[in-house]
Amino acid sequence: MQIIYKFMKDCQTFYLATMDGDQPRVRPFGAVCVYNGKLYICANNQKLVSKQMKANRKVEISTTAEDGRWLRLTAEAIADDNREARQAMLDAHPGIQQMYTADDGLFEVYYLKNATGIICSFDGNNETHTF
Repeated sequence: MQIIYKFMKDCQTFYLATMDGDQPRVRPFGAVCVYNGKLYICANNQKLVSKQMKANRKVEISTTAEDGRWLRLTAEAIADDNREARQAMLDAHPGIQQMYTADDGLFEVYYLKNATGIICSFDGNNETHTF
C-alpha cells in the first residue's frame, strides 16, 4: 500500500472513476493519505461523487507519473465516519482546511478496501500491489 500511496502522492492529481447508474463518471482528485494502515481519499457529501460511491462502492483510480509510468487501481470505497480519519486527511492536506473541517457535516473520507494497484510501464515491467 505504501508504494501505491507514494505513487499517487508524487503524481499529485489522480482520476477517480465511479458509476452513475450505467454511466461511468471520472473526475480529478488530489487528496490521499494513510491513516490506521488504510489508504484514504475524501469527498464532499453533497457532491454526486459521494452519492455514487455510496450507491456502488466499486471505484477505479488512474494517474500518470512524469516518467511515463501509470497506475490503475481498483478498489471498494468504504465511507469512514471516524472523526480522527477526517482530521488525518485534513492534516495531510492543509489546503483542504480552507473548505472543510472535521466536524462540518460535509467533509467525509473513504478508505480503499480489496484494492489492487498495477503500476504499468510501456516496457511491460508492471508491478501489482494488493491491500
